[in-house]
Amino acid sequence: MHSEVVASRSADQRDLRESRNGSPHLDAVSLAIIEQLQEDGRRPYAAIGKAVGLSEAAVRQRVQKLLDQGVMQIVAVTDPLTVGFRRQAMVGVNVQGDVEAVADALTAMSEVEYVVMTAGSFDILAEIVCEDDDHLLDVINKRIRAMPGVRSTESFVYLKLKKQTYMWGTR
Repeated sequence: MHSEVVASRSADQRDLRESRNGSPHLDAVSLAIIEQLQEDGRRPYAAIGKAVGLSEAAVRQRVQKLLDQGVMQIVAVTDPLTVGFRRQAMVGVNVQGDVEAVADALTAMSEVEYVVMTAGSFDILAEIVCEDDDHLLDVINKRIRAMPGVRSTESFVYLKLKKQTYMWGTR
């Protein structure tokens, strides 16, 4: 067991190095752990350890490092309709000036679940989850359109959620 812990520590030290783009470098074991958790976020560390060849303690340490580095989150994903959020929309935002400042302001809003800066028809896409149409109107009209730098918005209201998955693997 001692040699496994030592091997795990040296692998973790390699894991902490950053890649050329500044993100953490992940070795094959960390990637395998992530894939195990994508399949089942409640999978026991002992079962993950068997699948990836580490002890339960070593898996626990690796998972904590991945969480601390912001590489992953372990969360309960819900269907918004079943927990009282009756309206979702994707909002395309065109910005005049600093796109990052608007993206940061959107990120700070509790109704905004997803923000991405894009190239193409919109500078930013933001996914919004609201209780109802009045709530969505308030968020778009009084808060997003009122932000400094927002030139225009276009809303795409969700009629039905057909697929929501986070199983893209680690490649």
